[in-house]
Amino acid sequence: MTSSFLLSDALDLGDLSVFLGRAERVDDGSVRLIATSGVLAAYVGVLYPAGILDRSPTVLALRTFGLPRSERFDVVVPIRAMLDRLARATGEVADRAETDPVELALPVESGTATWAGISPPRSGCRPHELLGGGVPAEALERAARDGIDEIARVIPTGTGEQIVGRVRSEVWGRDIDGAPGLPAGAAFAAYSLGFLGAGDAALVYENGPWLRLSTSRGHVLVRRAGAGLLA
Repeated sequence: MTSSFLLSDALDLGDLSVFLGRAERVDDGSVRLIATSGVLAAYVGVLYPAGILDRSPTVLALRTFGLPRSERFDVVVPIRAMLDRLARATGEVADRAETDPVELALPVESGTATWAGISPPRSGCRPHELLGGGVPAEALERAARDGIDEIARVIPTGTGEQIVGRVRSEVWGRDIDGAPGLPAGAAFAAYSLGFLGAGDAALVYENGPWLRLSTSRGHVLVRRAGAGLLA
């Protein structure tokens, strides 16, 4: 197994740290790191079904980074452990040129997260038939904030995990106003992970049961409810 890899520079080191720090606040589980063809793809799970009867969409977030050398690995590691290594590397490169490559040690692999058993398509996506022109960032932020407020209002303190899961599934599985077929969970992911910029529009692509919401800051991948985790 690969024990370490190189990031291009300190800027990418900081970007990966910010991305995983935000991801940990949403779901403190795992990150899937895939290196191939000179690119590192970092996937995190934002929303995913808790069982076969759960109709929630699977919502993943993705950031990509160029790699300075050929690397090939596919690992699932704890976000917290990866953040610890990023923090250590940040301290070690403080006195070096910002353009120097940065070596990062990989943590020991975690037990495979449920969502990590699927691989969203990397090619073959086409502009969404209805939403290909883009969804305004303001509409996505509004959908995310409205959902967060609704969940906070509906779920009292001390509510059981099963009820909490049911409410979240209902709220985040609901279509965004003005964006039929795009669940509010996609807006929650884009907003929570800092992918939305004022005045921007997120482009929407589709490939089979998958949707991809893309901005200049990152991507949100949605497997629509009912498709099944392994289909």
